[in-house]
Amino acid sequence: MSPQLLWYIPNQAQPGHRGDDVAKDHNSLETLTTHAKALEEHGWSGALIGTGWGRPDTFTLATALAARTTTFQPLIAVRPGYWHPAKFASAAATLDHLTGGRVLINIVSGKDNLAAYGDSEGDQAHRYARTREFIQIVRRLWTRENVTYRGEHFSVTDSTVAPPPAVRSGREHPLLYFGGASEAAEKVAAAEADVQLFWGEPLDDVAQRIDRLKKLSEQLGREHPPLQFGLRVTTLVRDTAEQAWADAEAKVAQMANGGIQRDPNRFTAVGQQRLLDLAARGDVLDDNLYTAPGKVGGGGAGTTWLVGSAEDVAKSLRKYQALGISHFVLSDTPYLPEIKRQGDQLLPLLRG
Repeated sequence: MSPQLLWYIPNQAQPGHRGDDVAKDHNSLETLTTHAKALEEHGWSGALIGTGWGRPDTFTLATALAARTTTFQPLIAVRPGYWHPAKFASAAATLDHLTGGRVLINIVSGKDNLAAYGDSEGDQAHRYARTREFIQIVRRLWTRENVTYRGEHFSVTDSTVAPPPAVRSGREHPLLYFGGASEAAEKVAAAEADVQLFWGEPLDDVAQRIDRLKKLSEQLGREHPPLQFGLRVTTLVRDTAEQAWADAEAKVAQMANGGIQRDPNRFTAVGQQRLLDLAARGDVLDDNLYTAPGKVGGGGAGTTWLVGSAEDVAKSLRKYQALGISHFVLSDTPYLPEIKRQGDQLLPLLRG
């Protein structure tokens, strides 16, 4: 199966995200449309659009970009505490219908500024229990009519979404991506998600997590098609390995000196802590997984980087693919030039 190759679109209120170029119109519709169209032109399937209070609304941006493109697939990050499941199922189904089936969804359960939008569920166990109900209701509304569901967190009665999502390429509805490394998160992924996203961990660690999730799917009596797996990681690609490592080390030095803003959420999640702990095992793991960024402020997908020439990085990504990874969400800054560079140099090696 050909891999799903996605990028990242930085819908940020402030410019300069993870070292991106600082520009006055960084989050204008024209600028972000330029990113989306560049993705189409340089071989990408689409892009993740992140979510969080205090930044442009993710679903609104995804809708605007979908309207200005023809093949771009937005991977729309959403939070169950921000959306009611029936309202979300209807909105996403409508956008999927209008775009001919281009919508992808990333369910996020990590902590956010919950009180700012009226959410109060900070307890991890309850948060993931709510997420499971959210996914169950959304999936049922996308595939059935007259749905009635009674849960601890959400309920719907005799509910039908119209129009339903587009059916194409053998899928009944938009794929539901999900992340998280805690025990509670893995139970939700194993039972309910379509794609489990990992951050940039070493190959052996990812292999162990894939094996554990497959066994957990069986134990929980998963009712859906087999869980798929994805990797969300920074890829720093240059013409030569020497140039890539020189640029990587220079960027880490800039981060250490405060030239690139630290990620404010870098200590809040189990999966994030797993990434930060990797630095104790060495600055470089496997062939070219660079852990030093996490020591100087890198968070999320910016905690670890795959560094090298296009051939080096493609070789590493193919090793993840051999483990069962079929979805890749890559990125590096400055975002727009790297869409073009990696689209032209890296993607042909992954598809070849």
